Amino acid sequence: MTASNHEKVFKQLKVKPAILKKYKKHNSPKDRSCGINTKKCTRCGRRRAVLGQYGLNVCRQCFRENSKELGFIQYS
Repeated sequence: MTASNHEKVFKQLKVKPAILKKYKKHNSPKDRSCGINTKKCTRCGRRRAVLGQYGLNVCRQCFRENSKELGFIQYS
């Protein structure tokens, strides 16, 4: 029972409720309270390289696309 998404296996375990309950308990993704996965880019949804300074909460790629619109100036 290997699957990339933990919800794909639900179909196979529908007939076995006890095993399904145990599978959900141990294999569902955890809520994050700290670390990389707590912040998300407001534009594209990426979780890596998010700039939270000045309340932006955008990833570095989205920041590069919209920096002039946001009022930032590139000096060199």
